[in-house]
Amino acid sequence: MKIVADENIPLIHEFFDSLGQVDTVPPRQLSRAHTEGADMLVMRSVVAIGRELLENTPVKFVGTCTAGIDHLDTKAMDELGIAWSGAPGCNANAVGDYVFSSLAALNVDFLNGSVGIIGCGNVGGRLYRRLAEMNVDCHCYDPFLTIAEQPSLTSLEQILQSDIICIHAPLTQHGPHPSFHLLGDRELAQLKKGAVLISAGRGGVVDNRALGELLKRRDDLQIVLDVWESEPQVDKELFRQSTLGTPHIAGHSYNGKVRGTEIIYQKACEFLNRPVKKTFAELDPHKPAEPIRLQNSEPMKAMREAILAVYDMRRDHQAFEQALQGEGSSREAFDRLRKHYPIRREFSDYRVELAAPDATLERDLRALGFEVK
Repeated sequence: MKIVADENIPLIHEFFDSLGQVDTVPPRQLSRAHTEGADMLVMRSVVAIGRELLENTPVKFVGTCTAGIDHLDTKAMDELGIAWSGAPGCNANAVGDYVFSSLAALNVDFLNGSVGIIGCGNVGGRLYRRLAEMNVDCHCYDPFLTIAEQPSLTSLEQILQSDIICIHAPLTQHGPHPSFHLLGDRELAQLKKGAVLISAGRGGVVDNRALGELLKRRDDLQIVLDVWESEPQVDKELFRQSTLGTPHIAGHSYNGKVRGTEIIYQKACEFLNRPVKKTFAELDPHKPAEPIRLQNSEPMKAMREAILAVYDMRRDHQAFEQALQGEGSSREAFDRLRKHYPIRREFSDYRVELAAPDATLERDLRALGFEVK
């Protein structure tokens, strides 16, 4: 069994060596020369995989260790008889952590504002549940769900009137509800004064040209972009116009990436009819973190302190800003930062110790994912 894998997938050898010979490659260099000698591909989202790479090759299984699968031509794979799988939900907590870190970095009181979520699948749904546990006024737009499945569904127009808008929709260009340029000139013009817009799904859901034009006229908006319509090329002017910008790393927690590896390992075992023998818990080298000790204070202040103690996304923004100012293209900067992204743990890896009992603060910290003592 020959397995060709993205060299950037964490614990790829630890999970997959027992299944066959694992050869890792730089993802953007993946070519027919690799697939013509492979039985299985295990990749991430930076490379498109379709008929050109797969037709008339021995490849029988393709796995992407990412929640999104828009880089896979699943129709072609189905026609070629190639099994495929994504890793849905692997980065849901990580992206949620990114959203909360962004709001903490902007010093936005999300407890007392309205939040609208566009796309309420694994990622958006998990974010909604965390907010709902804190009794935040939160609603969702997702045309593929029903009120029975998500009682807080509302229209896109209503979502656009929220204080905070979080975009987590997958990118689709066909079907009954395509998401490509879902937010264009008309929709973006509806943003209320002082709104916060966080895009951490797929870049093409927001018309980047329209957003850039809007930001020339309005300086009241706070815009956080983790995804870009032309990535890995990045519109440097739009980056400068945005409040915070990062190179598609919202879901790049160590936990989320390894969960993706684990899920595709499990799917590969299922495809090969092999027993699952490896787990994230067994292979995780993480040592317990030191607890975060908080003095009881105003809830939003205490939560902001805990969030930024674990993950301050402004560091990612600053690294991206410096990289874009350096020599080389934005594409090179984008790929370099993603490849060498530091280990980032999730809120759930940390315990918060409070100076005195506070039932509401404890509830809210647990909703964020922290263990609370």
